[in-house]
Amino acid sequence: MTLHRRSLLAAAFAAPALIGLGVGLRSARAQSPGPEGEARVLDLDWADPARQRPVPVRFYLPAMASAARPVPLVVFSHGIGGSRRGYSYLGSHFAAEGFASLHLQHVGSDRSLWGAGNPLALVGRLQDAAQEAEAIARVHDLRFALTQALSSDFAPLLDGQRVVAAGHSYGANTTLLASGAQVVREGRALDLREPRLRAAIVISAPPFYGESSLAPILGPVRLPSLHVSATEDIIRIPGYYSGPEDRVAVFDAIGSPRKALAMFNGGSHSMFTDRAGTGGMLLNGQVKAATKELAAAFLRQVLLGDEQALQAWPQRHAALLAKFVTAG
Repeated sequence: MTLHRRSLLAAAFAAPALIGLGVGLRSARAQSPGPEGEARVLDLDWADPARQRPVPVRFYLPAMASAARPVPLVVFSHGIGGSRRGYSYLGSHFAAEGFASLHLQHVGSDRSLWGAGNPLALVGRLQDAAQEAEAIARVHDLRFALTQALSSDFAPLLDGQRVVAAGHSYGANTTLLASGAQVVREGRALDLREPRLRAAIVISAPPFYGESSLAPILGPVRLPSLHVSATEDIIRIPGYYSGPEDRVAVFDAIGSPRKALAMFNGGSHSMFTDRAGTGGMLLNGQVKAATKELAAAFLRQVLLGDEQALQAWPQRHAALLAKFVTAG
């Protein structure tokens, strides 16, 4: 397989292990409350008329949200081959903790890749979805969905001054671009920064494939950021390999003076999706529980000024960690 030499998103493949995340394009409807607390879960079939591109979303809205008490908002971007229904363990937990969570579906790189056309052409479809046009379109999906949410009937329930981007794998790359990462094309920096973001949660971030140095690309990211990975967080497809050292390199190159990296022992790249058992049956559940607790603690720190939960987290989960690093 030939990869584009300078790809905006670093061939951020989440690998065929993501098959089974599931999606259905339905009209808006309420779902059952999650197991961690009451929340409204809505599927909304939005579309951006300016780009003639559908942007389906799943919205986890805390029951406590009200016009008198608007809640912060997380905008979540899935990995390649994913959907708005994925990463539900994070969305439901965020809502239970008092944070709305808006899970995007990127139609150019979503679950349809797995079922469309000849299965022998899967790698080619993944490669097509990993081109720069789709990487850019994903950031515009995020911007459109955020604008839509903050102008919808739910807008009075949301605090537009406290918005965080989050994502896994390809979605981590989307998050980084929206948070200020820049690449140079034809002598000009391509700036896709979304100014309404206050912080970023970056899970299993790939490198920027074909770029000689990460520092000029990620140095402009000045938002507080949380990075999550594992020592076996490895992306493997024909012709491409990305190991956990790439996740560390992304963390090191981020220009934010306030950042944290949690590296779990063992695991897998798809362990951070909703799939059960990947990375080990016991470890999978333990890491998901620790990850959602860590992400919520980070949100409380950067949005609410509550430092205690994040400070206590490494000790609570020391048995799972290869390392936990903070700066700032």
